[in-house]
Amino acid sequence: METKRYDAVVVGSGPNGLAAAITLQREGLSVLLLEGKSTIGGGMRTGELTLPGFQHDVCAAIHPMGAASPFLKSLPLQEFGLEYIHPEVLAAHPFDDGNAAALYQSLNATAEGLGDDGATYRKLFSPLVKAWPLIEHHVLGPMLKMPLNPRRLALFGMKSLQSGKGIAARYKGKEARGLWAGIAAHGMIPLEAFTSSAIGFVLTIAGHRDGWPLSRGGSQRIADALGGYFHSLGGTIQTDTMVEKLDNLPQASVILFDLSPRQLLDICGERLSPFYRWQLNRHRYGMGVFKVDWALSEPVPFTAETARRAGTVHLGGTFEEIARGEREVWQGKHPDRPFVLFAQQSLFDESRAPTGRHTGWAYCHVPNGSIQDMTDRITAQVERFAPGFQDIILGINAVNTAAMERYNPNYIGGDINGGVINIAQLFNRPALRFSPYRTSAKGIYICSASTPPGGGVHGMGGYHAARQALKDVFKIDVALSR
Repeated sequence: METKRYDAVVVGSGPNGLAAAITLQREGLSVLLLEGKSTIGGGMRTGELTLPGFQHDVCAAIHPMGAASPFLKSLPLQEFGLEYIHPEVLAAHPFDDGNAAALYQSLNATAEGLGDDGATYRKLFSPLVKAWPLIEHHVLGPMLKMPLNPRRLALFGMKSLQSGKGIAARYKGKEARGLWAGIAAHGMIPLEAFTSSAIGFVLTIAGHRDGWPLSRGGSQRIADALGGYFHSLGGTIQTDTMVEKLDNLPQASVILFDLSPRQLLDICGERLSPFYRWQLNRHRYGMGVFKVDWALSEPVPFTAETARRAGTVHLGGTFEEIARGEREVWQGKHPDRPFVLFAQQSLFDESRAPTGRHTGWAYCHVPNGSIQDMTDRITAQVERFAPGFQDIILGINAVNTAAMERYNPNYIGGDINGGVINIAQLFNRPALRFSPYRTSAKGIYICSASTPPGGGVHGMGGYHAARQALKDVFKIDVALSR
């Protein structure tokens, strides 16, 4: 590796690594970004996984947090090729009777579709959607800090710290309860657990404010736009460079790792204090994912018309069925009817498949480290709500948790969230410290999904970590405009 000295080195080019590198470079520092793979992106990659001409998102596919991210919004990424496509139906939730509930960007349109539960939905979400600009920097950052708007933050906290089951109890109809279950289940913890509402609230609020878009051309375009902007600032990217030891890195005043705690221990263990190492070793990883991509001869024939117009479709039926399946996964089991997160990007982006053809993207939750093949169970769930689906499949690519971790070593046991986001790890992610981004070693920081605010393509962890490093080492205090 080159011997040039840099002000900062960032290891890992996922959304947080890129965000950290950009934040540092914008302050006039010399920054080197290192990536172990041949292309940048982490979870933001796209490739021909099934048949030639079919472009599939390898991990992240739909980007509510990308559209909502204060950091990404602050960048001129459109000038570097990023274009978001916004489906009219953000997320559909079909039922066995052929009907479907739906999440729209319009809060009123969503509420109107929930019948008698519409008033409850408005009462629950309207104040939070309005207050979001005043609390987003706190919710999407370190929790152990003084809030600027404590009253509004308390309103969010009182609701989001509840269980998903508790919130569902406010609704009477299966439509509102099912729609809520599908969104809350993104959190990858049992819906009976405290804080299992948090992700559901954040994603719903994000949808009503900024939509649930997809990136034209694939998620790789987000990474490419971030990388292009970083280059335009004078930053340096070096790919095909897997970092295994701290001593192998170029000299720098600060080093930021977009890596999981386990990798940080492997690379920096000797430099970290015994107590901090103990804390990192206690970091708990959560459910893994089993993912399937399909090349399709035509659009997915969902029975519910609303599902045929949705970017995202949640497949699992009633709240009770989804809650039972997620609970079984938490207990180390494999549900016969898993909750499936399905996306159909080619309906809205013609570049994803040859003319007249389409793609399907889906995953379900499985126990951490599971290697059980869930392809047939996932396919059956799609077929359940889209009879005839199996007849339009041209090609399949399936990936278990081991393959997910090989693709991205941050996905320990297939956990794409960087660790469980439950009550035990909400405030001590990945360790209980005033700043979760500082390690115990001077000049070394962690900025991955294992830090607040957790997983997703938003870059906020990288931004906050870089901001901490700028303040600690370079005496520069930066903040995003509100």
